[in-house]
Amino acid sequence: MGKTAVVVGGGIGGLAAAIGLRRIGWEVTVVERASVLDDVGAGISLAANGLRALDELGVGTAVREASRGQYSGGTRTPEGGWLARMDGAALEKAVGTPIMGIPRATLHRLLRESLPAETLLIGSEAGPVRQIQPGTVRVDCGGKALDADLVVAADGVGSKVRHRLFPSHPGPVYSGSTVLRAITEHTVELDTDFELTWGHGAEFGHIAFPDGRAEWHAVLTLSAGTRFADPLAELRHRFREWHDPIPALLDATHTGAVLHHDVNELRTPLPTYTVGRIALLGDAAHAMTPNLGQGACQALEDAVTLAAALAAEPTTEAGLARYDAERRPRSQAVAHAARQAGRMGHQLSHPLPVALRNTAMRLTPSRAALRMILRHHNWAPPQLN
Repeated sequence: MGKTAVVVGGGIGGLAAAIGLRRIGWEVTVVERASVLDDVGAGISLAANGLRALDELGVGTAVREASRGQYSGGTRTPEGGWLARMDGAALEKAVGTPIMGIPRATLHRLLRESLPAETLLIGSEAGPVRQIQPGTVRVDCGGKALDADLVVAADGVGSKVRHRLFPSHPGPVYSGSTVLRAITEHTVELDTDFELTWGHGAEFGHIAFPDGRAEWHAVLTLSAGTRFADPLAELRHRFREWHDPIPALLDATHTGAVLHHDVNELRTPLPTYTVGRIALLGDAAHAMTPNLGQGACQALEDAVTLAAALAAEPTTEAGLARYDAERRPRSQAVAHAARQAGRMGHQLSHPLPVALRNTAMRLTPSRAALRMILRHHNWAPPQLN
C-alpha cells in the first residue's frame, strides 16, 4: 500500500507539493477552502531556480511556452533615467534561462492540469490537524476526517496550521508596504520586458506577457489597512509625473481588475519547518517580501526538496528531517535578503539615501550585479526520478 498525504492549501506551493509527492508514488489529497480552484493574482516572474523546480515536476516546458523571457529592461528613476540595465542574455548564458514572466492564473492552471481531478478537494475548510497515533495524522475537513501518513501545510502567510503548531510565535507582521496590481485589459506598446522604477517611498513595475498584455504593480509605503475608493484614480495622481509607459499601463486597466494587498512577512524565522509528520511549505513556512521575486520560486524549491527527501530516506521522519535541514537555511536567508532589498529600494524616502543608492547602482559593474542575482537563482534541484 502506498503512502498518503494531505496538502492543506491549493495555491502554487500546495499544488507543486502534490505533484512532487505523486511523482514519488504517494497518494495525495489537496484541501482548498476556495470554491473555485483558480489562484487569484496578477503576474509572476520565475527565475532559474523556480523553472528548474518546475522541470523536475514535469511542467517546466509548458510553463516556458506560456511565458515571456525578460531580456530587456531594468531599474529606473521616476524621471526615466536608468539605474541598472537588465541583461537577460547574460543571465541566460549563466544559468540556462532568462527570468520568465507569466500570468499567475496561467501557472496555477498548468499545475492543476498535472493533477487528477479527484486529487483536489475544493470548497472545503481544513480544520485542526492532529496526530492520532504513531505514523498517522488526521485533518478534520468539513465534518470528514482525512487520515494520512503526512500533512503538508501550504496554507499561506496566515497559516492556521502554523499557528496551531507554534502558538507562541508572533506570526506574520506588516512589512510597511502595500501593493496594488493588475493585468491590463488589452495590449500595451512596451519597449522592455520588465521594469522597476524606484521613487521616494514608492515603486512601480511591469512584466510583459506573450500576448502583449502586461502586469503592473505599484508598491506604496503606507499604514496597514489603507484602501482607496478609486484605486486607479489614486495611482494616476500619485504617478502622474512618472515616466512612460506608466500612464499607458494604468489607462489600459479596468478599475475592477485592481488587486490591493498589504505585504505581510514572517519576520521572526521559525525554529523548524516540521513537527511530527506535519511539514510547512511556502508562505506558511517563510513568507517573504516580494522584493527579490522569490516567493513562488522558494515554494517550488520546497515542493521538489520535500518529495526528493521523502523518496531518498528510509522513513518519513528521516525525510522530513532532511527537508527541514536543506530548506530552512536557504529559504530564511532569501527572506532576509528580500527584506534588505526592500529597505534599499522603494522604502527609501529621504533624498540623501536615495541619491547615494542611485549613485551606487549606476557605478556597480554589470558582472557584479549578475553575481548578486546568481546567489538566489543558481539552485540545482534534487532529482525525483
